[in-house]
Amino acid sequence: MKNLKKIISVTPLAAGVAENDTDTDTDTDTDLGEEPGADEPETRCLTFDPPQHGLRLDVALAGCIPWFSRQYLQQLIGGGDVSVCGKVIRKPAFRVKAADPCVVVLRPTPQSLAFLPESMALVVVYIDDHLMVINKPAGLVVHPAPGHWSGTLMNGLLGFDSRATRLPRAGIVHRLDKDTSGLMVVARSRVVMDALVRAIAARTVNRQYVALAHGAWQGAQCRDINAPIGRDPRHRLRMAVVDLALHPGKPARTSFRHVASSIHGCLVQCSLDTGRTHQIRVHMASMGHPLVADHLYGGQPAAGMQRQALHACHLAFVHPVTSQPLSFAADLPDDFASALVQWGLPYTPPNLPR
Repeated sequence: MKNLKKIISVTPLAAGVAENDTDTDTDTDTDLGEEPGADEPETRCLTFDPPQHGLRLDVALAGCIPWFSRQYLQQLIGGGDVSVCGKVIRKPAFRVKAADPCVVVLRPTPQSLAFLPESMALVVVYIDDHLMVINKPAGLVVHPAPGHWSGTLMNGLLGFDSRATRLPRAGIVHRLDKDTSGLMVVARSRVVMDALVRAIAARTVNRQYVALAHGAWQGAQCRDINAPIGRDPRHRLRMAVVDLALHPGKPARTSFRHVASSIHGCLVQCSLDTGRTHQIRVHMASMGHPLVADHLYGGQPAAGMQRQALHACHLAFVHPVTSQPLSFAADLPDDFASALVQWGLPYTPPNLPR
């Protein structure tokens, strides 16, 4: 095994076929049917059979080429890439007739190209044959999604390790928000990926963060917030603490420890017991301490911070293969450290093996 802490710059490897996997943390269907890495259009000619007579065009096409999703086929129809009897059809609801000839031009979409390997500088804290731990910089999107179909951590992992092409999400087992920095563990085999997912679900993976928030800390030095989180019923782009009797959501628990305060705000250590979307940001805002520069939850830029002031500083778990306890710490990024100096807040990193 190797214990590293350096920047590794890699050249993309040949694209492979990633295993389809449903992402339970997103609402967007990205299974658009094309093989990752396909970059050339393909023309297919077909004829509708009698059982397809009268069906919608998208439904009939899905029956002819079932390995492509209806969503992807609808995009092709809307883009003018489907002709019936020599005429371009742009309406998925167009009704087909038996024996009608059809020509389909299968083109790559941004979603299908999202699974391409890319050259990317990854800060690798630890790596062995089974897993790796990286220190993600702020501003890096973890997984492709609308608006971010390339340049993501997943693209970088596909470029770093050819085995990642055979894993769902290239081995990513948990996420950090785009503007959150810090430690993430990534699997390098399916067995280890499944084991890490189970460990996270069993809450045996210790994840600690530091947050810089508005407002001087009030009350007890340590606070546990056990408040369910769901989609904000008044603002669909946000999450919120919700009443499960009235709105859908999931239980969420975060432990907070006050580290230091000034007239400007407070520095808080946060430990996750669950892993809900935006959990720390939502729970901090619910206590009246929105994170600095967290525009979505009421924070404002301050002390030079232009992104939400949240950093995953500590990660600890038992290695799924060797059973060795592993513990990692990540120093504060420059913008975060500078903000603490400006506000006069002391910070002592956890005394952990590097």
